[in-house]
Amino acid sequence: MNLILLAIAPICAILLYIYIQDKYEKEPRGLLIINFLLGAIVSIIIVLILYLFTGKFIPLTDEFSVIQQFIQAFIVVALSEEFSKYIIVKYFAQPKKAFNEPYDGIIYAVMVSMGFACTENIMYVIQGGYETAILRAFTAVPAHATFGILMGYFMGKAKFSQNRFILNMAGLFLAVLFHGAYDFFLFINFIPGISIGAFVSLILGIVLSRKAIKRHQENSFFKSL
Repeated sequence: MNLILLAIAPICAILLYIYIQDKYEKEPRGLLIINFLLGAIVSIIIVLILYLFTGKFIPLTDEFSVIQQFIQAFIVVALSEEFSKYIIVKYFAQPKKAFNEPYDGIIYAVMVSMGFACTENIMYVIQGGYETAILRAFTAVPAHATFGILMGYFMGKAKFSQNRFILNMAGLFLAVLFHGAYDFFLFINFIPGISIGAFVSLILGIVLSRKAIKRHQENSFFKSL
């Protein structure tokens, strides 16, 4: 039980932070919970299906091949996971009437991302124990949050733009790019010191995420009400 609580704690902290940043027009809590659960259950199911599909058609046999690990990081893992989150935001959250300002793209995308991260984190922590829980609390979990924020920033803009498709794709692309970069540097840790690239990409993602949140706050439709 303690391990599960430790796995969930960073998820709750990030969700609370993102919820507080929604300063001008709070989202319905029930809808937020549904998006979280969709990420925790449906997104995971979609990813497992995509893993099986990509594993069948993209055989990766050499763990010391930089090219194969690049494919593993960006296509098998990053694209599968971020696409599974994207379709939930795109087809469930974005059409909702409550999705009525650009920041909502961030909060709903993060809810889905944290739902996914919650299920993933519990599985890893149960297997790896306390050290894994502490390590992931400061790496993988905030990384998933940044992927969600970067995706949600553009999906929030997309809802209120004539260029909805392009902006939605930009959000998906950026999430895949940062997710893939983060994983790639970890996957090729057989090259001494290369893993530092994962932390550099995480820090850059956090910096851009803070700017994305601030920009949508400043441009809120409800700021002057």
